[in-house]
Amino acid sequence: MSRILVTGASGFVGRAAVAALAAAGHEVRAATRRLPVPPFEPPPRVEVVAHGDLDAPVDWSPLLTGIDAVIHLAGIAHVEGIAAVRYDCVNHLATIALARAALTAGVGRLIFMSSIRAQTGPAPDVVLTEATEPRPTDAYGRSKLAAETALLQSGLPVTILRPVPVYGTDMKGNLRALMRLAALPIPLPFGAFVNRRSLVSLHNLVTAIAHELRERNRSETYVVADPHPVSLAEIVTAMRRGMGRSPRLIAVPPCLIRLGLTALGRRRDWERLSAPLIADPSKLVAAGWRPNPDTMGALAATAREWRTGAGH
Repeated sequence: MSRILVTGASGFVGRAAVAALAAAGHEVRAATRRLPVPPFEPPPRVEVVAHGDLDAPVDWSPLLTGIDAVIHLAGIAHVEGIAAVRYDCVNHLATIALARAALTAGVGRLIFMSSIRAQTGPAPDVVLTEATEPRPTDAYGRSKLAAETALLQSGLPVTILRPVPVYGTDMKGNLRALMRLAALPIPLPFGAFVNRRSLVSLHNLVTAIAHELRERNRSETYVVADPHPVSLAEIVTAMRRGMGRSPRLIAVPPCLIRLGLTALGRRRDWERLSAPLIADPSKLVAAGWRPNPDTMGALAATAREWRTGAGH
């Protein structure tokens, strides 16, 4: 088994990754921004350390002592109101500083959690694969792509993972908002939304990380998604099924919802609801990754756990 440094260990993906790696018998050094971290309860025998804010210089060498592999999850997520220079500092420059320190320390491998937004905007007009030319449309995506490019030139064996939106009981952002909508005891106007979007369960993403830990001496980039994309109507149906409810979806023409949201100044919400985003994970599957293919079942299970209080 390996000794693994996980940055961003107290985050949504980090907590699940630390637990899975420790359960598999790895020695895990869980790095968080600062200590103590009351919401983070690591498994027994997991060493918890602090790496500080990534928009300031970090001395990585003490954290890398004796480490075989690094899983770099820390960074600024895709949210509004963040300056481009801060995205670049935290998601790009801090990542390169970590890679250089890892190379000096003799670390054998680095897994970098990038994002599908390094490859595309919110509404790509093609099915995304690793061969699709990267065209990020915002500062977040550009910072992730810049980090990817520099990592591949660093001389350190790296795996770059580009996940689509991730769902699980503690998920944030649009999927969390959709879960709250699905929990309302009213019909929802999404029955006519047949646009398909790729999602990835937290479980599948963690298994992709574990799979790549077994690879050695080569660098690869992978799109990470559940095998089958789902429509907005299917997502809400699965969520409500997990809550023990019927779908109660009304087939309101999407153009009417677009007009209403635009009039309310919520055009971005419309784009998130209506845009297709399909990513093909065939390359990672061909490399040996075996994801759970039942997205509808996994979404229902997520909603069931969320309703019992884990995700509120």
